[in-house]
Amino acid sequence: MTPSDLEQPVILSLLGVGFVTAFLHAALPTHWLPFVLVGRAQRWSLARMLGAVTAAGLAHIATTAVVGGLIVAAGQAVDQWMSGLLPYLSATLLFLFGAFYLSRSLLRRPVPADGPPLEAVEPAGSHAAAFWGLVVLMAASPGEVLLPIYLSQAGEGLGVLAALTATFAVGTVAGMAVFTSAARAGWSVLRLERWARYEGAVLGGALILIGLLVVAHQL
Repeated sequence: MTPSDLEQPVILSLLGVGFVTAFLHAALPTHWLPFVLVGRAQRWSLARMLGAVTAAGLAHIATTAVVGGLIVAAGQAVDQWMSGLLPYLSATLLFLFGAFYLSRSLLRRPVPADGPPLEAVEPAGSHAAAFWGLVVLMAASPGEVLLPIYLSQAGEGLGVLAALTATFAVGTVAGMAVFTSAARAGWSVLRLERWARYEGAVLGGALILIGLLVVAHQL
């Protein structure tokens, strides 16, 4: 099946939920807190900090796309032996990831009202070392939440996979930029700890919604 065989509303729904998932995934502290800490230690301007965010976010999605491509290839090989079951397998993985984030959100202790001590950082080294250190940090950790979405679209052609990757990149960089900028402006002022309490629940719900879309597309 090629992208042209898919109904346009289905593609738009998939890309829309994919963008939201990538954006919400970027709310995880590992996607913005290092940039705030390093940026303050290096005395970076907001523009320079966002430059590091953009480069690191794109590197993060590049490695995610590589791993996702390998998963798609493996999934297509398996689908030859389990014809028709691959979409349901990917939907099951999405449901499991969604349930995991929902349950973790319900069981996690509340975040302290004052947030992490952003000012408690030691002076860092050169700007280049700090910049590339952040890029490597993100590149070395593919977005595991996004991988089942690649698997769910394994049979839809390169066009859909490329569109998904572009959507993930935009959503991830946008999310990282928003949360990094907000934290830099002041955690306690903007009450980001309230978002941290519910981020897992919203992300889990988004993953379950994608799973439902995958199942609905097979009916």
